[in-house]
Amino acid sequence: MLIGEVARRSGVSARMLRHYESLGLVRPSGRSGSGYREYSAADIRRIFHIESLRSLGLSLREIGRALDDPGFAPSALVGDLVRQTRERIAAETELLTRLRRIDAAGPADWEDVLQVVALLQALGSKSADARQRAALSSVDEVPVPVEALVEAALAEADPNVAGALRWALARSGGEGPALLAKGLDSSVAAVRQRAVLSLAELPGDEAAGRLRDALAHPDAVVRRYAALALGARGATDAVPVLIDVVVAGRNDTDAADVLSVLAGDTATAERIATGLVARLADDGTDAAARGRLTQALAGIPGEAAARALVELSHDEDRAVALTATYLLRLRDAR
Repeated sequence: MLIGEVARRSGVSARMLRHYESLGLVRPSGRSGSGYREYSAADIRRIFHIESLRSLGLSLREIGRALDDPGFAPSALVGDLVRQTRERIAAETELLTRLRRIDAAGPADWEDVLQVVALLQALGSKSADARQRAALSSVDEVPVPVEALVEAALAEADPNVAGALRWALARSGGEGPALLAKGLDSSVAAVRQRAVLSLAELPGDEAAGRLRDALAHPDAVVRRYAALALGARGATDAVPVLIDVVVAGRNDTDAADVLSVLAGDTATAERIATGLVARLADDGTDAAARGRLTQALAGIPGEAAARALVELSHDEDRAVALTATYLLRLRDAR
């Protein structure tokens, strides 16, 4: 078969076939009486093999080795191709993300584009000071897309920078609550904690709704910070988790303070007192937790809390009894 016919049937141009020949990849098996190249069926099969290997990303040199070296092992080469392809995809994905974020900022001119690029680079800087300055300036200058601020906030370990990022997020609006809520599903505990702390700083009903969802989160740390944030906003549905926080002994003083604020109306005060008393009576509540629950009753007004303290003043646990007696005296003094 002559070169023109081979090119037509294989889809490989005559020029590329000549290039393959010059590299020694495919040598026509014969010549016609007029001196034209003639390709055999074996030659054509080799051309299709070359094209198949090219589709995998192999260079022509690698293809030559693969086809001509009987001892050539494909596993190592394929493994390298997998690694290179992953690296290329990662690089392209990073570029696409950066371009999307620049587009989301709505730059008016190239000066704005350069400013957004500079802020994005600063958010990824190794310098905590540079990251903090970028977070603080992201609101006043060309706005950094919320997605970039969320990504930075979820990755930030420095408390000062994290505070600046949460401040910027609180002023950025948009999809912040929804994006941060995804961080609550992270397999990394630190990321989940950063997500809920950032949500706690966001104003508005959407952020509050995400925090309410977090009250049932399997991570106790997420539940704790969600309850503290919601309680500070006056949400009484955080009460059961706040009582759990008192029992657990982490941020228990903060939780008790929030409970005392929520107990401003009679119905809620009675509900909180009932919940605290129920945990005091639970056989699974240890002595230290009973002491914290007794102290939490101090900030709860109303008859239910007073009755509970009277009963606790006769408790078998001397520390609990003494605490309850002292708290009753303070109530009487008031």
